[in-house]
Amino acid sequence: MNTIPQPQPTPGDTTWFTRDRFGMFIHWGLYALGARHEWLQHREQIDADSYRRYFKHFDPDLYDPRVWAEAADDAGMKYFVVTTKHHEGFCLWDTAHTDYKVTNTPYGRDVLRPMVDAFRSEGLRVGFYHSLIDWHHPDYLVDPYIGPHRESPNRAKLNEGRDQNRYADYLHAQVRELLTGFGSVDVLWFDFSFPQRGPEGKGRDAWRSEELYRIVRELMPNVVLNDRLDLPSGWDVKTPEQYQPRSWFTVGGKPVVWEACQTFSGSWGYHRDESTWKSPEMLVQMLADTVSKGGNLLLNVGPTGRGEIDERALDRLQAMGEWMHRHGRSIYDCTQAPAEFEPPRDCRLTYNPRTNRLYVHVFAWPFRHLHLTGRDFVERVEYAQLLNDASEISMQESTGGIETAGARPEGANVPTLTLTLPIEQPRCLVPVIELYLKG
Repeated sequence: MNTIPQPQPTPGDTTWFTRDRFGMFIHWGLYALGARHEWLQHREQIDADSYRRYFKHFDPDLYDPRVWAEAADDAGMKYFVVTTKHHEGFCLWDTAHTDYKVTNTPYGRDVLRPMVDAFRSEGLRVGFYHSLIDWHHPDYLVDPYIGPHRESPNRAKLNEGRDQNRYADYLHAQVRELLTGFGSVDVLWFDFSFPQRGPEGKGRDAWRSEELYRIVRELMPNVVLNDRLDLPSGWDVKTPEQYQPRSWFTVGGKPVVWEACQTFSGSWGYHRDESTWKSPEMLVQMLADTVSKGGNLLLNVGPTGRGEIDERALDRLQAMGEWMHRHGRSIYDCTQAPAEFEPPRDCRLTYNPRTNRLYVHVFAWPFRHLHLTGRDFVERVEYAQLLNDASEISMQESTGGIETAGARPEGANVPTLTLTLPIEQPRCLVPVIELYLKG
């Protein structure tokens, strides 16, 4: 009996997506020079003329996409998604539809094409993030919710002569460019709709989403498309942002393909002074937690204005890569464990249906014994080992755990498989025990 949630087939090809599990998000744009959050134009109400100082000084002279791609590959990531255009409207490629692009900055060269080439050469799949929002375009309607003029008393005057429909034409034309000029695109990540904000909020009508969706499926039928076009169907993956769902993500009570997008710190773009950086241990736990619920993790880096990945992010990528080197098979091809296997306290379970192996990710190392409660553990586990070094873990069947000093353990008479662990935790961020199942 298959007791693992089974999402319905998606319009795009998510078969590779649910195997690869781990990707790199890249937020890079003019805001890297401001170095204080990618929404700084919105947060600080910076008008276009003032914001242009970043455009006039954008010159990432140390940019080497091969270094980025190697860092992602070494970390164990299998795909990447880069901001071709964020909400500020600045474009990372030599688009034919605006002058507000990287080739018109002091740098003077396309940064997207060499990035795509570099990541492909490392074996990673290609993904494009593209903002539906555009604070720079002259036809994008100013609204009171999002953007540098949201608090302006002159919004009506600012909107004179603007035509949201013309902006939608521009949006569609750029998406056509991205899907026809860079070879096969594996992920398309739109961001974002906000009709719920109020009567001037923007959603499917503002973007002409139904038409845009048809363009995407016509040009790239198998692309994995996210869920932010404000359409009730047609998307492939749900994208909870900056939080960890408590269980497999569902829509209408039914499981769906999903991906958690998370940051190393509290900002997506480069933020020089931001200090809430997650530890390598927390990041590995986040990855294991996500896969244990059937999801992917898209983990973000925000390169600097000179074109380098922040050394704080590189340190964490390296640490995750060291862990993935020995524990990757508890992540790739894995998903939520069958429902009959209940994880012990402070642990997460992942499962590889192809190899029929369970993986116990131990978040808090116990003293001597780990109790796996339930008849299925007792009857179906044939062998246990630490994954980092393939050293055997001894097992003992019991009814509620190991009895010591005559004490009767809590949960007695419950079929239990007790693992005897080394007293010293293995020298890795999150130890993993690999359980071989019978049959």
